[in-house]
Formats: sequence, structure tokens, C-alpha cells
Amino acid sequence: MEQFVFLFIVPAAAVILDALFGDPKNLPHPVRSIGQALDLYEASARRVGINLRAAGWAAVILLPAAAWGVAEFLMAIPYLGVFIAIYLAYAGLALGCLAREAYKVASLLDTGDLPGARAALSMLVSRDTSTLDPNDVRRTLAETVSENLNDGFVAPMFYLALLGPGGMWAYKVISTMDSMWGYRTDRFRDLGRGAAKTDDILAWIPARITARLLIFVGRGRGLNHDAARANFARDAATMESPNAGWPMAAAAWLLGGQMGGRAVYFGEVKDKPVLGPVDAVWDKAMVRSLISLCKSTGHLAAWIFIAVLGCLRWVF
Repeated sequence: MEQFVFLFIVPAAAVILDALFGDPKNLPHPVRSIGQALDLYEASARRVGINLRAAGWAAVILLPAAAWGVAEFLMAIPYLGVFIAIYLAYAGLALGCLAREAYKVASLLDTGDLPGARAALSMLVSRDTSTLDPNDVRRTLAETVSENLNDGFVAPMFYLALLGPGGMWAYKVISTMDSMWGYRTDRFRDLGRGAAKTDDILAWIPARITARLLIFVGRGRGLNHDAARANFARDAATMESPNAGWPMAAAAWLLGGQMGGRAVYFGEVKDKPVLGPVDAVWDKAMVRSLISLCKSTGHLAAWIFIAVLGCLRWVF
């Protein structure tokens, strides 16, 4: 019975809680603790003066193992362990929060509050949003929603179903490390190399599952799945990241709006590859359709993972 609970009830409860409540902002969140640990690790590595590339690779091994160990220890507590497992699983999923924040940006823009939409969008992306026009806001929102469908939900859900909450949080440490250190700047080029490479490997399968499920769900909604199937893999291959372009390209072709192009990151202009139909503008209906599509796709992926991977773990 305990095995059944941890294989099926825990991940299912996490998906439902995420859909109902989004991010547990008023409760202790493991990501905040991870972020603090990474800041402390970076400061210590720089103070000691050790090789930053070696320190980065050591972090890739040590910190996820520590997170997994802590999670397993907490889940082994009698009586409370299952509730801790549910909370850890729930806290690792971010689709509910992503959708709510995305709808907030879209609503602000639809009511003519461009400054408010820019400010709300800046909480979701790392690029400069201060000069974006309404079309750029919608395009940027579409990009971050489709990319984070995988990074914030499908990939963590994959590892939750495959390895349990401990394995999911080992993955989340790598993902958080990549988010904080995975920039090709003077500060992070060496320290973040190991995290960036490892995250690319771990997200490889989930990103491709996400893209194909987007097209599957999009077909059922009457979206342009023929164009998506014909073009998404080609467009995805043009991206610098081996994974980010897959859900983005699939969504761009399904909805018929361009992603990519010029963006400003940390004061530097970057011309990103174009995904989807060139110069096709996102309107408010397309953005809302995309958010709804991503929610449905994420939930479909979750139930598939729970059923398939849970049964495999039950048998083997």
C-alpha cells in the first residue's frame, strides 16, 4: 500500500494541488533554500580561489545528491513522511503559477496598461522588458510560457514520476543551478558550465515529449498541426539551446505567431533565431489560446507519466 501511495497518490496529489493553488508562496519553498545554498557555494568557491570550472562540476555532483538525501530522510519520517512527500512534489511543479502570471500579463496588456504588463512580464523573464511594445510583450510572453512548460513542469514531472520527489529535487537543483549560473558571462562562464551541460542532458527527453504532446493536443483543438509537424524540429535545431526551441517552435507553428528575433539581455542586444512564421504577430486571442494549450498539454503529460512510469516502477 505504501508503495502505491508514493508511486501514484503523491504525484497525482501534486498535480492537483499545483492546478488549484499554484506556487506555495507563503510556505517554505525548497527553491529559495537551493538559491541561498548556491549563493553561499559560489561565494565560498571564489573566496578560496579554487578552479571555478572544477567547482561547478563538483556542485553538479554534490548538491543534487544532498537534496535527494535530505528529501529521502524527510519522507522516511513515520506518519508525516507521505505528507512531506506530497508537499515536496507539489512545490517542484510550476504550471499553475506560470499560467496565472501569464494571464495576468495578458490581462494588463488587454486593458491598455502597457507599463504594468512590462513590469509583470519582467518577473517571468531575464531580458529587459522596459522598452517592449505590445506586440513584443505578447511575443515574449508566448516564448516564456512555451519554454517554461517544459522547464517548470513537464521535466520536473518526468523525474517525479520516474524517481520520486527525491529524484525530482535532484533535477530541480541542476535546473536552478543552470538558471542562476548558466550564463556565458565573465562571472559564470566557468562556474556554470557543468550545470548548463548537465541540464541540457536531463531536459533532452522531456523537451521533445513536450513538443510532440503540444502538437497532439493542438490537433484536437483545430490548430495548425500540419505546419507544426513539418517545421518544428527544423526550427528547434537553429536554437543555441538543444532543448528550449522544441516546445517554442511547436507552439509558434501551432498558433501561427513568430517567436525569437531581437531581445536585450543584461544590456546587450541578442538576435535569436526565428521560430514559426516570419513576422507573424501575436494577438491577444492567440496568447490566451497558447496559455490554455500549455496547461492542457502539461496535465496530459503528467497523467501519462504517472500511469506509465508509475506502473514500470511498480513492476520492476
